[in-house]
Amino acid sequence: MRLKLVLPAVLTLALCLPATASADITAFFGVNPTPSNRVLTGFSGGIGLLIVAFEFEYANTVQDLDQLAPGLKTYMLNGLLQTPVPIAGMQFYATGGGGIFRESLEELTETNVGWNIGGGVKMNLAGPLRLRLDYRIFTLVGEDVRHSKPQRFYAGLNLKF
Repeated sequence: MRLKLVLPAVLTLALCLPATASADITAFFGVNPTPSNRVLTGFSGGIGLLIVAFEFEYANTVQDLDQLAPGLKTYMLNGLLQTPVPIAGMQFYATGGGGIFRESLEELTETNVGWNIGGGVKMNLAGPLRLRLDYRIFTLVGEDVRHSKPQRFYAGLNLKF
């Protein structure tokens, strides 16, 4: 009879205890090659459990008027599936999400929604400091979008806490 009372209480307590979570922030610098190579900068912040994580990311690609390549700002909320522990000092992940973008070329602008998929790796450097390499493909929605499938690659410094 006591087991019938104790077991549900133990299970309820186990479900109420917080799981170990980690957080990280990344400052990055990269390239958007669509339609010509342009510099991008940004930052992200996220929180995760063992293999699932969530992050908010902001990125800004500069416009290139000579190549008629628009500037692009993205504000994305992403989910990540990642290896639970580093493998040879590297934590691999796949990511996808959506949010808002703003594409601009001189006075022409388009603000709408978009989504992205990609992946990358976070490599241990020293203590909580890691190098993050990331690749994304975006799908931008809108009638006046100049390039609806931009891609980007970045390298960044990631701080895990």
